[in-house]
Amino acid sequence: MLKPDEISWLGLARRSSRYLVGVSGGADSVALLHLLVEAGFRNLVVCHLNHRLRGRASAADAGFVQRLSRKLDLPCESGVEDVARRMTTASESMETAARNARHEFFTRCAEIHRCRNVVLAHHAEDQAETVLWNLFRGSHGLKGMRETQTIRVSGINLRIIRPLLAVRSEDLRQWLADRKLNWREDASNAAPIAVRNRLRHEVLPLLREITGRDPIPPLCRGAGDDHEREQFDLLELRNADVKDPQGRLHLPALKRLPEHLQRLAFREYLVAHGIASISRELLDRCLETMDPANPPSFQLPGGRRIRRREGRIWIES
Repeated sequence: MLKPDEISWLGLARRSSRYLVGVSGGADSVALLHLLVEAGFRNLVVCHLNHRLRGRASAADAGFVQRLSRKLDLPCESGVEDVARRMTTASESMETAARNARHEFFTRCAEIHRCRNVVLAHHAEDQAETVLWNLFRGSHGLKGMRETQTIRVSGINLRIIRPLLAVRSEDLRQWLADRKLNWREDASNAAPIAVRNRLRHEVLPLLREITGRDPIPPLCRGAGDDHEREQFDLLELRNADVKDPQGRLHLPALKRLPEHLQRLAFREYLVAHGIASISRELLDRCLETMDPANPPSFQLPGGRRIRRREGRIWIES
């Protein structure tokens, strides 16, 4: 059962601050918006992007969100993106194209409203799917979503906030039903097309059947445990001082670290330079550049290169 007073971020966040709230019209984001309003947040901007993937249903979602915003007396920013066309022109998967389109949309909203706080409705099932998908793609550890995370889009830092990561989807729906609050159903969420849908509707139920246990809590706990361990490692990494005055990685300092901290140092360095799709395989290749017997450079995702020379490692165009 959903208990709003147990959602820690709701109790800690400043009610007077402005927040952009991503609202698709589905149960999760509609519940998030009502939770924020009931908790006393008033300086909210509802943000809805029409992905144009479901024809009239997508337009109906946009209309529902606009009416809900008016009912709650909140400003609403609506946008439209042809995600199907973007998939073709940018050679992106549907999920990647939709996510990138949303991030760019949030950036435009952030500029209009001078607000870089974006609150999203990702919940426990989303977290479990993310952990599984990242693991299968070769992540470094059990990587899930963070409750707060800063991402850089088009030169702007957005602070992404996910207060519902510990909340089950069914509890959000029940909370809305108990209050007789409406939402929009997206039939595509149940279609076994996108990877995440198949993880949710095929893989996770099969794990439950095989183990006789609900797989969502342990996957979420695993992501939390991994994050806690990483915070200690990051503190140790900062104390190691592995960068030179020019911001390059200092090879002698790196070599004094255990391998797991070397890998973390490279990951943090890649993230700071805007390198996406950081897998365990990519980090292992970075480790190989430390050995003078190996090639001194290789190409990174996005066309840039990592290079070693005279005891330093850096990223160049």
